[in-house]
Amino acid sequence: MYDSQDVDLDFEEEADTVFVNDTSCSQGHRSSLNLRSQLGGSICLLCFSNLVSNPLSPTVHVSYALFQIERSLSHPPFLRSVLAFHPHFLLCPLVAALSSFDDEPIAAQIIRLIVNLCASNDPSVRQEFVSRVSDRIASGTLAWSSRQLHMIHCLGVLLNCENDDLIAHIRDVYSLITILVTGLQLPSDEIRGEILFVLYKLYALKNTSAEGDDTDILVSFCPKLLYLLGDVLMKSQNDDVRLNCIALLTMLAQGHLLREEGAYDTCYLSYSDGADSEENIEGVKELSLVNLLAEAIKGPLLSSNSQVQISTLDLLFHYLSSIGTLDNQIHVMVEENIADYVFEVLRLSDCKDPVVRMCLQVLDFLSTAKEAFKLRLVIGFHTLIPVLHYVAEVPFHPAQFQTVKLIYECISECPGAVSSSQMEELVLVLIKMLKKNSNGEMGMTPDTFIMACSVFVVLIRSPSCNGDLDLPKSVEDAVKHAALSCICISERDINQILQCLYLLKEAYAYSHDGNTINSSKLTLRSCILDICRTHLLPWLISGIHEMEEEIVLAVLETFHLILLHSSNDAMEFAESLISSSWFSFSFGCLGLFTGDRMKYRVYLLLSSLIDSLLGNDSGQPIRDTALDLPSDPVDLVFLLGQRRSNNLNLPSCQTAILLIMYTSTLYDERIADEKLVLASLEQYILLNRSDFHDPTNDNLIVTQLVNLYGLLRGLGKMNHEIHYSQEAEEILFRLIKNDEWDLLSARIHTVSLRWLFQQENIVESLGHQILAFCRNYNLEGGDIIIGNIYQTIDVQTLAELVSEKDNYGARLFVCLLAQLFEEGQEHDVISVLNLMATLIHICPAASDQLSLHGIGSTMSTWCYSSNTFSETTFMSILLLVFNILSSVHPEALSADQSWIVVTMKVYMMEYFIPPENSDVLSNESLFVIGILSLILHLSTSKALEEASKTILFNTSIISAVNTAVCAAASKGPALVDHDEGTSIGETLIFVLLLHYFAIRSLHATVQGVVDWQNFFVSTNPAEPLPFIGIHCHDLCRILHFGSPVVKIIASYSLLELFNRVSNQINNTHEELKCSVGYLMSIKSILEGLVFYDDARVATNCAVCLSMLLRWEKLENQTKLHGKSNWCRMIMEEMTVSLVSPRLASPSLAKSQRPAIHIATAMLKQKEIPRWMRTVFNNSCISGILNSIDASSLSLETLVLLHELLKSDFLSTEQTATISQMLQECRKHIYTNSECLPSEPIKQVLTTPYDLGDVYSYLIDLMSSETYIDMDSWGFHVGNKRLLEEIELFLRTLTVDNTCR
Repeated sequence: MYDSQDVDLDFEEEADTVFVNDTSCSQGHRSSLNLRSQLGGSICLLCFSNLVSNPLSPTVHVSYALFQIERSLSHPPFLRSVLAFHPHFLLCPLVAALSSFDDEPIAAQIIRLIVNLCASNDPSVRQEFVSRVSDRIASGTLAWSSRQLHMIHCLGVLLNCENDDLIAHIRDVYSLITILVTGLQLPSDEIRGEILFVLYKLYALKNTSAEGDDTDILVSFCPKLLYLLGDVLMKSQNDDVRLNCIALLTMLAQGHLLREEGAYDTCYLSYSDGADSEENIEGVKELSLVNLLAEAIKGPLLSSNSQVQISTLDLLFHYLSSIGTLDNQIHVMVEENIADYVFEVLRLSDCKDPVVRMCLQVLDFLSTAKEAFKLRLVIGFHTLIPVLHYVAEVPFHPAQFQTVKLIYECISECPGAVSSSQMEELVLVLIKMLKKNSNGEMGMTPDTFIMACSVFVVLIRSPSCNGDLDLPKSVEDAVKHAALSCICISERDINQILQCLYLLKEAYAYSHDGNTINSSKLTLRSCILDICRTHLLPWLISGIHEMEEEIVLAVLETFHLILLHSSNDAMEFAESLISSSWFSFSFGCLGLFTGDRMKYRVYLLLSSLIDSLLGNDSGQPIRDTALDLPSDPVDLVFLLGQRRSNNLNLPSCQTAILLIMYTSTLYDERIADEKLVLASLEQYILLNRSDFHDPTNDNLIVTQLVNLYGLLRGLGKMNHEIHYSQEAEEILFRLIKNDEWDLLSARIHTVSLRWLFQQENIVESLGHQILAFCRNYNLEGGDIIIGNIYQTIDVQTLAELVSEKDNYGARLFVCLLAQLFEEGQEHDVISVLNLMATLIHICPAASDQLSLHGIGSTMSTWCYSSNTFSETTFMSILLLVFNILSSVHPEALSADQSWIVVTMKVYMMEYFIPPENSDVLSNESLFVIGILSLILHLSTSKALEEASKTILFNTSIISAVNTAVCAAASKGPALVDHDEGTSIGETLIFVLLLHYFAIRSLHATVQGVVDWQNFFVSTNPAEPLPFIGIHCHDLCRILHFGSPVVKIIASYSLLELFNRVSNQINNTHEELKCSVGYLMSIKSILEGLVFYDDARVATNCAVCLSMLLRWEKLENQTKLHGKSNWCRMIMEEMTVSLVSPRLASPSLAKSQRPAIHIATAMLKQKEIPRWMRTVFNNSCISGILNSIDASSLSLETLVLLHELLKSDFLSTEQTATISQMLQECRKHIYTNSECLPSEPIKQVLTTPYDLGDVYSYLIDLMSSETYIDMDSWGFHVGNKRLLEEIELFLRTLTVDNTCR
C-alpha cells in the first residue's frame, strides 16, 4: 500500500502538483488509485480500503495505515487530490472500519480522518458520512458495544457543525432516536453523555432546519425520554453528562415538551417498545415529572462547576417560563425546596453575574407560588440585601426589578419578618437608587422604579413593619427623588408617573395620620407641598398639551387630596394654584380632554379650591352640579343669562356659575370676555329680579352678584367703557339699600369696592356696612383681626380708599361719625373712632381727606353735643385728633375754624384741668399737652392760628406750665434723677415741649407783640409771662441739672429763644436789657455742655454760645474771652481732631461740630483773640486741608475755612488748594447726589397709646425743624446748602483777589 522512495520533493514547488502515480501498486490496482505522499512514497486507496475494512486485519497495521493517510491528508495538495478525484471512495471503508474495531485509538484516528474529509467544500461528503453512520447506528447490529459508542461519538462530531441540512440525510430518524433513547437506560456515563449530545444536536438541527416540518422529532418519545433524562441528571456525577443532559432538557423546555405525562396524546405513547419501556422506567415513574426534575437539578445547582450551575439555572428558568408549566408545578418546585437551593446559590455567588441575574429570574417565577414561597422568601431574605447593594450600583441591571420585587413581596406579605437593621439598610439603598435616577447619575427601568415606589407605599400602609426606622424622613427622601425623576425624565412612562403620584398621595395622607404635630411628619408634609408647588404644578401647566389624560387626572387628584385637608397647608397650596391662574388652566384642561371624567375631576377640584379660599363649604354648589355644568366658559356665561323658570336644574347651575365667575374675578382671572360676562350678568339680573326678594334665598348669592357686578363695572370704567344697563344697576342698588347685600359676608375685589364707594346713591347703605365692620374689628398689638379669616375687606383697603380723592370713603366716615355723635351711641362711636385712628395709622394721607370733608366740623358737633360720653370715648376722640394733627398737611386745615372749638373743648375738659399748684400732671393731661403742641406746630404753617392763640394765652395752661417749671427748677442737682420714667420727669418733658412749640407759634402768629428780652429779665421776677413761656435762667437751670431727654428739649428751647432774641436785636438794633453777669452765668452753663455726649445738646449749646459771644454787650468784654483758657482748649482740641482724628479724645472728636460753631463765632469778633492765630497757624491749616478731600468735605468745615479766609488766616497756596478742592466737590455733588423731596415726619398712635411714643415723636419733630439755618451764617442739612456755601467762598475769594 505504501512505498518509500528516495524522492525529495519540495513542498512549495509541488504545491499544485497532482499526487497521482503513473504505475500501479504491488497488488496491481489501477494507477489512478495510487497517490503519491508528501515524503515521496505512494498510497493505494484500494489497498487502504481493503486493509481497514477487514475486521481481521492486525490492529497495528490498521493503525499504521490510518496514521500514514492522516499524515498525508494533512498536506493540502494531497488532500485536494483525494477530494478532487476520490471524494467518496473512503466513505464506506472508514465507516466499516469504525464499526469493525473496538480499539479506541483506532476509532479516534478514523474519526479524525472523517473530520478532515468533511472539511471539503463539498457538503455531500459530510452528508453521506452522516447518512451511513446514522444507518449503522439505527440498524442496531452493533448492540451496545464500544464500536456502537464510537459510532455515536462520530455522529455527534459530524452533527456538530453549522450545516442545517444534515438532519434531512438521516434516513430513519425514528429508529435512530429509538436506539439512542434505549441507550440512555444503560448505566454508563460515557454512553449517556454521547447519546445526550447526539439527541441535543438532532433536536437543535431539526428545529433550525429549513426543510423540516412542524412535527417535533422527540415528542413521540415523551414522557419516557423526560423521565430518563431526569434519571440521568439525578444519578450522574459527571459534569459533561450533566451539561449535555441539561442542554437537552433546556431545549425541550424551550420547545414546551417538559410536561406531565397526562399532557401528551395517547398516540404519542404507543411506540414500538412500549411494554419494555414501562418496565425499564417503572422505578423512575414512581415520581411525577416535576418532582423528578426538582430532585434532579438539586445536585447540579450546588455543583462546584460554575458552567453546570449556570446551565441548571437556565434550564430551571426556561422550564418555569414555559407556557406549558402550570401553577401547581411551580408550587411543587417550591415544596421541593428549589427556592432554598436557589437562595443558597445566590448566597454563594458573591454577587457575580450571570449567576445573580439567573437566580433572581428563577426566584421571580417561583414567587408566583404565593403561600408556599412566602416562608422560603422570609428565610432567604437576608440573601437579597447584598444583592440589592450590587444591582443598585449597576445602571439598568436586568435583575434590579426582580430584586426589588422580591423585597416588596416579603415586606407586604410578611410584615414584621424583616428586622429593623435590614429595613433601614434596604430603605437607604432604595433611596440612593431613586436619587441617582433623579439626578441622571444612574438610570433604572420603569418597572424597577414602580416597584421601588411600591415598597415605600407598603411601608406607609404597614407602619408596624418599620421598627425603629424614621419612616417620615425616609418617605420624604423617596418622594422627593421619585417626583424629580418623573418630572425630569425625557421619555414619559405613564405607569411610572402614575405610581409616583400614587406614592405622593399615600405619603401626604400618612403625614396627616396619627400625631399630626410630629415634627418629622410636618417636615414630610412640607416637602410634599413644596414638590407640588415648585415642581409638579409648573410641570403640569407647561406640559399639559403633551400629557396623557390619565396623568392629568392623577395630578389633579393629588392636588384635590391636598385641598381636602382643612389646614393652613391647604390654604397655602390653594394660593399657589390661584397664583398660577388655576381657573384659566382648568378650563384649558376641559378644552383638551372632553370626557366626563375630566370634567367631574376639574369641577370637584375647583369646588375644593373655593372651599379653601372662601371657607364654609363655599364650593358646595359646584359639587352639586359638576356633571351638569358645561365645559366651555362661553357656554357657562350663556347659561347664566337664562331665565330660571325655564329649567328646574338651572337655578343651581346658575348659582355654581356665579360662584365660579365671582371667585375667578376675585383673583384677577378672566375666563371669558368681560363685556360678555357683564351683558350676561345684567340679563341674569333683569330676568330673575323677582327671585332676589324671595326670603328663602341666600343673601350670599346677592352679595356675590353685587361684588361681581361692581368689579365688572369698575374694570369698564378703568377702560373707559360706559355701556351698561341702567335698569340692572338700579335693581342692584335697591338690593343694597334693602340690606340684602352684606359687605362682610364675602370677599370683594378692591376694584369692586372702589366702584361701590364711588356711587353716591348708596353712601348711606355703605355707612351701615362700615358701621357693622367697625363693630366687628378689634385691634390687638398692631394685628388687625376682622371677623373671620375669610373676610378680605380689611383696614388696609379702607385706609387706601379713604386716603384717595376719587371716592366717597372719607365723606362716608365723617358723616357716619357725625350721625353717631347726634344719636349718642357711645359703643359705636368708640368703634368708629378707633377704626378711623387705625386708618390714619395705615395711610397717614387719609387725614387730609378726612379734614377736607369736615372732620373738624364733626368734632365740633361733639363739643356742642348734649349727650354725655365716658372718658373712654373722650380718649378715643383725642387719639383720633392726635393722629389727624400729626399726619395732616397744613393746607387741609388752613380754612377750618371749627378746630378752635375743638381746641377749647380739649383743654377745658374736667379730666385735664390739673389741680392747683400740682407739679405732676396726669397721663390724660400730658396727652392733651401733646395735642396742643401739635396745634401750635401747625400754626407755624398758617394753619389753626386762632386755635393756637387760645392756647398761648390760656391762663390755666400758663399756670400749669409755671408750676411744673418752678417745681423742677427748685430741685437743683436732684433733678437729674427725675427722668422720663418718673411722673415729675415726664411732666417736665411735655411742658418743655409745649414751651418750645409755643415760642415758635408766638413768633408765627403774634409777630411784633412779644418782647423776647422779657425771657431774660423782668421788672418783677415773680410776675409770670402773659403767655406760655419759661424764663431763660429757669431754662438754663433745667438744662444744667436735667436728665438727658430734658437736656435735649431744653437745649432746643434755649436755641429757639436765642434766635428770637438775636433777630429782635438785629432788627431793632436795641441793646440787651440783662446784665453782663447774667449773660456770663448763661455762658458758663453753655460752655460746660459743648462736650456733652448727645450731639444735639452739644451743637445747640455751641450755637447759643456763638450767638451770645457776638452780642454787642459781650463784645465789649473781649478781654474776658480773650484770656479764656477754656475757649483756647476747645480750639486746640478741635484742630487736633480736624488734622489727626485718631489723636483726639473720643469726647472731643464727637464735639468737633459744636467747636466749629464756637471757632466761627470767635473769628467773627471785631477783635479776634491773638491766640487764635497761634492755634490756626500755617501748619495747622495745611494739616486740616490734607485731612479732607472733595468727597469728605462737610458744611461745618467749609464755613470755618470761609471765616478763616475772611479773617486773612489763609495763605495764597492754601486758598488755591481750597479753590481746587471746591471745584472737585461741586462736581462730585452734581454727579452722585440725588435731590429727593423730604417728607415731613409723621407719627400715628394706636390704641392703647404710649406717652413715650408721643414725646418721642414731638422730639423728632422738634429736631427736624432745626433753626440753625436762621443764624447769620447758619447750616442747612443737605447738598443744597453746601453748594451755596461753596459759591459764597468762591465769591469772597474773587472779591479778595480783585481788591488786591
